[in-house]
Amino acid sequence: MNQSRLRSLCLFQKFSIKFPKNESIQSRNLSNKIVNVLSKQNENSDQTKTSSKSSSQDLFELSSEEINRRLMSFFDEEKNWNKDEVITGDDIFVSLLGRSWRLEELRIKSNSDLHKLWYVLVKERNMLYTMQQAAKDEVENMSSPERIVKVEDSMKNIEEVIKERNRAYFKLEVGPADIAERRRVIGCSEHLIPYWMNAEWRKFNSPGHGPDVQDFLQRLREIKLNKEMSRNLKQQLYCQELFRRFPDLDVDYLQRRFPRVDVQHIKENLDEYVKKYPTKRFPNSSYVQSNKI
Repeated sequence: MNQSRLRSLCLFQKFSIKFPKNESIQSRNLSNKIVNVLSKQNENSDQTKTSSKSSSQDLFELSSEEINRRLMSFFDEEKNWNKDEVITGDDIFVSLLGRSWRLEELRIKSNSDLHKLWYVLVKERNMLYTMQQAAKDEVENMSSPERIVKVEDSMKNIEEVIKERNRAYFKLEVGPADIAERRRVIGCSEHLIPYWMNAEWRKFNSPGHGPDVQDFLQRLREIKLNKEMSRNLKQQLYCQELFRRFPDLDVDYLQRRFPRVDVQHIKENLDEYVKKYPTKRFPNSSYVQSNKI
């Protein structure tokens, strides 16, 4: 008989099956077993439904205060937010306040205690990193930032104690005291960087670079520099001629017109540029308006 058909038949008769008198005892036992199995399956399905309903009710009953309390575990206590220094520990032991765990203190602890202390320090470190980032976002100073260094020192000391115990175990059981650490590669050779990645090499060795190009660029820079020097000299001589003709000319006005020229120095030393740069080297067109220079 098909299982689904038997299931529907049993549910329809509500597990009240009547057997004829001439039916054998074995068939009755088999049918009783089938009915028991189906009833157990129904009970299990009811239990799963009730468990799912209870879990969903627990999620709905979870208040926002509980969620906020779990989230605030990533932040420091609210009383320490506006303080410049945070003191942790008992006030009686003043000399032990705010220091990291030492190697001597960690060596006497068991492995389970070190395991618990490690995760306490990890949670404290995550909290301090969160407070540090929050202080950066608000452009404020973090309260007692040295706590991060102390937590990192404590975690480093725990790692050192664990390594000491591993070395002692391997030395006792195996022989050599070396433990699995980072590999050291000896005798490696340097490989060439691909062309598309080596930007520094392309600056001086790619097409468009070479001794001929460098010579051309040097001569081009020299021509531009000579033109700029000639233009500055013409402006200096023009200002000098103006001061000779108009001694009371406004210095600030000329300085704004010719920002590359030291007008005050030219006014105080009129004869210096005449001896060094005679005016006969330049045509009369150099003493026209500055917009034509």
